[in-house]
Formats: sequence, C-alpha cells, structure tokens
Amino acid sequence: MNDASPLAPADYAVIAAFFAVMVGVGLFYSRRSKSSDQFFGSDKTVPWWLSGISFYMNSFSALAFVMYSALAYKFGWVPVTVSWLSVPAVLLGAWFLAVRWRRAATGSPIDYIATRYTPRMCSTLAVLGLPMQLLDNALKLLAIGTVVGVGMGFPLFWSICVSGVIIIAYTFLGGLKATLACDFIQFFVILAVVFALPPLCLGRLASLDGGAGIVHGFQVFLDRVPDGFFSLTAEETAGHPSQKYTWIYMLVFLCCVGSTLSTNWSLVQRYYSTKSEKDAKKMAYLVAALLFAGPPLFFFPAMAARVFIPSLDLNDANAMNAVYATLCREVLPAGMIGMVIAAMFSATMSSLAGNFNAAASVVTNELYRKIAKNSSARAGMIAARVATVVVGGIVVGLTFVMQYVQGADDLFNLSNKIFGVFLPPIAIPMLGGLLVRRLSRRAGMAGLVGGIAFGLALFSAGAKWPFLREMVWSFPLTAAATVVCLALGTALLPDGADARRTVDGFFERLEEKK
Repeated sequence: MNDASPLAPADYAVIAAFFAVMVGVGLFYSRRSKSSDQFFGSDKTVPWWLSGISFYMNSFSALAFVMYSALAYKFGWVPVTVSWLSVPAVLLGAWFLAVRWRRAATGSPIDYIATRYTPRMCSTLAVLGLPMQLLDNALKLLAIGTVVGVGMGFPLFWSICVSGVIIIAYTFLGGLKATLACDFIQFFVILAVVFALPPLCLGRLASLDGGAGIVHGFQVFLDRVPDGFFSLTAEETAGHPSQKYTWIYMLVFLCCVGSTLSTNWSLVQRYYSTKSEKDAKKMAYLVAALLFAGPPLFFFPAMAARVFIPSLDLNDANAMNAVYATLCREVLPAGMIGMVIAAMFSATMSSLAGNFNAAASVVTNELYRKIAKNSSARAGMIAARVATVVVGGIVVGLTFVMQYVQGADDLFNLSNKIFGVFLPPIAIPMLGGLLVRRLSRRAGMAGLVGGIAFGLALFSAGAKWPFLREMVWSFPLTAAATVVCLALGTALLPDGADARRTVDGFFERLEEKK
C-alpha cells in the first residue's frame, strides 16, 4: 500500500461504526444524569477498575502515536524509559494523594481550594487554569488531525471537526458516566491494535531474509537494529543534534509528568469519583500496572520499522511525525487501517472527553454557582451541559487557529513550552494545599500569580536566550520561583487565628483515621 493511496471503503465503515457507538453511549446515559453531581461524578459511585481504565486512557492521546513512535524509530528504547517515568508518579499518587483527593474534592477538582486557601484563590485558579486546559486539549486535537489527516489520508479538516463534535456530543449527553463507558470501549479498541501490530511487524521482519515466523522475525530485528538501540537514554549526536534525552532530562520529565498526573483536573476526577478510599488506591495501582505493561508493546512496531522501513529521514519532522501512520500503511490490510484510525481517535477522544467534563465542572461549580447561588438542580444540569458545549467549541476553534498559525512541525515543543510556564504555578499550590499544613491561606495566591508571572518573564527572556524556553530549564526554574513565592507568602501574609482554625480543620478531615 503506497503512501498516496486513499482509505478503502472498509476503513471508512469501521470509523463510522466507531463514531456511531460513541454517540450511542452518550444517548444511553443521557437520561441517567439527573443532577450536576451525577454529571460530574461527585456522587462517588464509579467502580475502581472502570475509573482506573479511564485514568489510563486519559493519561495519553494521539501525541503518543506521533511523538513516542518518532522517538522509538530514532532511538529505540528511549520512549519506553520516558513512559515508565509515569509509573512511580502514579504510585506516589496512590500512597500520598488518593485518599486526600477523595476527601478534599467534591463538586469539582479545585473546589477544596476555597477552604484550604481562599474563595478568591479558587476563582482565580479556575480562570487561569482553564486556558492551559483548553490549549492542551487543542494541541491534542491538532495531533489527531495531523497523524490521521496527513499520515493516513483521512481529511485533516474533517478529522478535527468530526472528532471534536462527537466528543462534545457524548460528553454533553451523558456526562462523566458516558465518558467512562466510552473510555472502556476505546480501551479495547486500542488493545486490539496494540496486540495486532507486533506479530505483523515481526512477520515483515522475517520476510526480509526469506524466513517466516515470529521468533525468526525477532531475531532479524535484534541482528539489524543500530548499536545502542536499547540504551535507556540518548545523548546529543550529529544525526539529531536537537534531541537530548539524558538522565537530567528524565529527572525533569519525572517531575513534570508527576505534577500532571497528580493535578490534572480530569485525572483528579477519577480519584474522587470512586466508591471508596480503598478503591481510589486500587485504581491507582491498576493504572501503574497498565503504564508499565503497555509501552514495550506499544512502541515495538516503531522500533521494528527502523529495520523494515530504513529510508525515513531522521531529521525530517514531517517524516518522523508520520512514522506510526507509515508503518501501519505498510503492514495492515484494508479495514485494519480503519481500526488503527479508530484507536488513534480513541486515545485522543478519551483524554479530551475527560478534560471537557472536568473543565465544565470547574466552570459550573466554581464560576456559575458563585453567580447563581440558589439555582435548581435542573438549572445546574443545563449549566453543566452548556459549559460542556462552550468548552468543546472553544477547543475546536483553538485547534484551527493553531493549525493555521503554528502547523504541526513544532507541535510538541509548543506543548512543552506551555507546560513549562503554566504547570508549576498551578500544580505546586494545589499539591501544597493538600500536603503542607504550614502554608498560609493567602500564600496560595502568591504562589499562583507569582509563579505564572515568573514563567511568562522567563518565556520572554527566551527570545534572547532560547534555551530558557526548553522544558529542561523552564519547568525547574518556574517551579523554584513558585515555591519561593509560596514561602514568602506564608512569611509575609501569615494566618490569623480564625484562618488557622479553618486550615487545621481541613487537615484534620484529610488525615482522619478510618
């Protein structure tokens, strides 16, 4: 199958069936959400295994198909090392945060901020946190449009429009329960592709020297991969001078992914929506197991492609972005290409649907309810659904703006730059509020605003010193500035007696033995 060939009718049939099922799930759950609590999962009735699968599906997107497959083709084992950094991050979350999140958050992932810090801090976090959520979602939607549209011949415009509308539809109709059910279905769609591709790639490897069989194909793979292909890290080389995946990078990335997995609004929802505190921990252990088992299987096809498709230019961003699409078109029959596209949509749709619902919960509970304090349950449901549509519509619009202004060539550098500026000032006060009793209530605002101001100043300085915009520099420097602002805020704006009693009562509830 050559790169220019269109998708077969069977592929379009598979994709259409996939989208129809997603909408059907939304319709099924549309009458089962009677209140905004049910719509956003704060009725705490979700089984741990379903919440765990949803957490796993929300933790990655089509970016993984693009970025990590490119890394696997270039460097071999490196993306597995990078992905495995999520395992200790999730385990730390299970040990130190799972119970606290379930006790602290109720109507939204940030509603505890009003008690732990101040109501103004909660509203400010909602306003400042939403842009980062929306930009991150737009990047993910652009990624699926790029890999499916450019790499596999599915129209880019319709990739973005159709997936965006379908996500909005089933999240609008069924809320978190529909999102969880769709995540469960999408998990098995991805699983089918993950298990189907390695044997096909091994068969292709075996055929390179006239042999056959999985074992023979694996031996060919081991014999022909470049030297150092199984190294845990990758240093800067002449072949790809802009890429450095050293242990320092891994340490910074561990802090970054740990912050994301611990404070991302949609992932926090998975903690507090479980049936019990024990279930919240079990959910995290399941996620850690999936994150450990998945990467070697997921990235092997791209590693194998280095042997049976050796002609791709390592320095061509477009060729690297299309690695996964290229190898799929090389080894998969008609119909299976449609399944892979459905899997890519699954990865992104799971993440986006969860983020849409979480962002809508913040808009509804932290902004709308502050204005309409005595609204009815029906009005709350209408507000929840309207917020979902507004959030989704903004994301789709931002995606087209990014596609026009930025394009896909620097998609992942852009993602890292955004997170380097905004993630530490948002994540550190959120985590500090759960873990550090001594922080004063007004210190949270100092850390949030001061950290973002420093991050933006650092980004501006990057116009003269470009290295300051790299994640390995921007994230730790902005994180350090945020911690300093929290410490100064505590020292200069100490709590009075009433405020200290409020904080002590908050921590007594978090630390209560049950």
